[in-house]
Amino acid sequence: MQFSEDQPQATYLIQAYDRGWVQIQNQRLTQPFIVSGQTLISDWVTGSFEELSPEQLDPLFALKPEVILIGCGASASLPTPAIYRALVEHGIGFELMTTDAACRTYTILLVEGRTVAAALFP
Repeated sequence: MQFSEDQPQATYLIQAYDRGWVQIQNQRLTQPFIVSGQTLISDWVTGSFEELSPEQLDPLFALKPEVILIGCGASASLPTPAIYRALVEHGIGFELMTTDAACRTYTILLVEGRTVAAALFP
């Protein structure tokens, strides 16, 4: 029996990550960004997770994913009421977690063939 590795049909895979950076397509990203299987928004205009506004989530919602992951940084944080309300109102499943956990979860969901988008704060 021959085995072969199942590769997701995604262009933007997370290759590596560590505190302060995430690597996608041999590019080390150190600023907040949005990624999905077919889209990378590396010039996302936002500051820290704590400064995030609902309007800054619009590029994420425009991707129309099944699931949204938000990697909050080195420690998991709770969203502001305005961010929580924006996420709930769009009717898309979402999870907030550390950036490390979001990188791992993003990869797993892509391999499963899910439509996932992540907003990551390295």
